[in-house]
Amino acid sequence: MKKAELVFIPLPAMGHIIAAVEIAKLIVERDDRISTSVLIMRPTLDSTTTKYTESLTPSTLPNRIRVVDLPCLEHTAVHNTGASWMASLAEAQKNHVKEFVSKIKAQSELSPNDSPRLAGFVLDTFVLGMNDLAGEFGVPWYVFSASGAAFIGSMLYLQALHDEQKADLPEYKDSDAELEIPSLVNRLPAKLLPSLVFNRESLPIFLGAARRLKHARGILINTFKELESHAINSLSKGEIPPAYPLGPVVRCKGNSYDVGSGQINDYKDIMQWLDDQPPCSVVFLCFGSWGSFSVDQVKEIAYALEQCGHRFLWCLRERPCRGKIESPSDYVNFQDILPEGFLDRSVKIGKVIKWAPQVEILGHKAIGAQSYWRICITLWMEFYLRKYFVWCPNCHMAIVWRATI
Repeated sequence: MKKAELVFIPLPAMGHIIAAVEIAKLIVERDDRISTSVLIMRPTLDSTTTKYTESLTPSTLPNRIRVVDLPCLEHTAVHNTGASWMASLAEAQKNHVKEFVSKIKAQSELSPNDSPRLAGFVLDTFVLGMNDLAGEFGVPWYVFSASGAAFIGSMLYLQALHDEQKADLPEYKDSDAELEIPSLVNRLPAKLLPSLVFNRESLPIFLGAARRLKHARGILINTFKELESHAINSLSKGEIPPAYPLGPVVRCKGNSYDVGSGQINDYKDIMQWLDDQPPCSVVFLCFGSWGSFSVDQVKEIAYALEQCGHRFLWCLRERPCRGKIESPSDYVNFQDILPEGFLDRSVKIGKVIKWAPQVEILGHKAIGAQSYWRICITLWMEFYLRKYFVWCPNCHMAIVWRATI
């Protein structure tokens, strides 16, 4: 029985690494001929991501899957390259990836019956600059997207808009135009495009990734047809590699690293508050490890929550300084950012928190999926009808929410 090994290379951010590890687990559990290696580029984007990767020891992983830390490039300039840091980090790590993969190939040649052969690469959407390594080793490469089918479709649309129609994408930043993107059900205001599209430094990297997508053997997407049927169907109509919806790929239980010693009291307070709420009554607002907003955006979300009247649990983080590549931090005082009196007026129905044990919260009986989608639509309509297009332009949720109504 021939054995094969797949090499995963995710972006070193929490949501991307978790998705890569979980899909690698699914693959090895479905076929005992396959092994997987997940290569972690360093430095990771924040301390929480580092704690998570440190928790991925052999004792916590299934057989035939390993998580490998590449050498840390802390003293290089990768964190000082602004919006292009992803491409810079991938380029700087190429030799380390090549060295690791060469060992896999050499071992399989020495012991072809006992060691798996290199079968291919699975590259994160944001590290596709490593695709030339697959050519060097003579193996296929696949794309893995943790951002959904709508985002992949948007990448391809914007690349075609730029290359074929010669559109100057940064000019859309303050435009009133609405774009008919095939992977979205409804038109999208151009000013809500991902912010890297408006940046002339990062735009070539974004467009390069979109062009490379078309040369992959296939695109693996953390989504499922019931959620993104329109987007998935739209991807099947273009001249692109087959798209495979593999989701939802989720980590179904929390790990010990989620609750640090300094967060025990916060954790107990959050869970006690949820215990006191009726079943399926609470809307959970959490925008990922990198989700943060300007003052105006925070106030608009607060106004929408207050007017819709739903119970809510809101994880609110402070945006990093402009131009810095780092994760959001905790607010010292929520009163400084929220509308005056908001916390007092919403005390009976809502709670604003600095940190969220996401898995445990989503698994609580007080959190209701139907309420979640209802508030998505309510919030969007609140923004739209009041003509406040204040949504964070680099947040993929804006695309998903727009596609649901």
